[in-house]
Amino acid sequence: MPKAKDDLKAYSNAEFLQSTDARILRILAEYIEPASRFEKYKIDDTIIFFGSARIISRDEAKAALAEAEAAGGDIEAAKKRVEMSQYYEDTRELAHRLTNWSKALTDDDRRFVVCSGGGPGIMEAANRGASEAKGLNVGLNISLPFEPNDNPYISRELSLMFHYFFMRKFWFTYMAKAVVVMPGGFGTMDELFEILTLIQTGKITKHLPIVLFGSNYWAEVINIPAFERYGTISPGDLELFFRTDSVDEAFEYITDQLTSYSIDQPGLSL
Repeated sequence: MPKAKDDLKAYSNAEFLQSTDARILRILAEYIEPASRFEKYKIDDTIIFFGSARIISRDEAKAALAEAEAAGGDIEAAKKRVEMSQYYEDTRELAHRLTNWSKALTDDDRRFVVCSGGGPGIMEAANRGASEAKGLNVGLNISLPFEPNDNPYISRELSLMFHYFFMRKFWFTYMAKAVVVMPGGFGTMDELFEILTLIQTGKITKHLPIVLFGSNYWAEVINIPAFERYGTISPGDLELFFRTDSVDEAFEYITDQLTSYSIDQPGLSL
């Protein structure tokens, strides 16, 4: 005979667990469960990749252009997607190279593991590059009504799903020892500026190199030097990130920074 509702233990009461009163338990679960999983798989720290979910692979973009040309579709938009697909391929290559580099480190735990937001686009490219290098990689997914839950390249045991954006962003920042920011939209801007603010205000005290990849894109969509010119940031704040269009430069910068500042400081920290 099933138990009466009043006989349910609190931790088995689905209605209670989804209630407003139990919100703190759900928030704690999104802290404790990822921590337990990272410990189980010996993930010490990560390299985070941010970027647009809308940027597709070169093969997909070329196929879409061919279809647009054959069917009389929006050829200019399709050409732009082919152009932007370079960022997908660069992300994939950089994640692959960083994964090979991290696997070669003499450490019992897994260091500098590639991590993305778990979705399509640039996120998929990062997980794909790491997977093709036969490395474990992390996807910190967020439940959204208009986006697939995760991409197929995330290591299954390290595909995590979040409800709360702030808990997902906490794990991005807490785990990260380096950040790569590819072209993206509102979500990417949110992630970039939150990390910059935390560094600027001293809430992040660890050394956290940031690569802004795609000089023309960033120069056009954000006039960052104007902040300094108008006196709303300090001149030194312009040194919080490294701009490049080169996978080679990004790889050399990140590995040099990690070797200089983070190799001997494993583990999670702000």
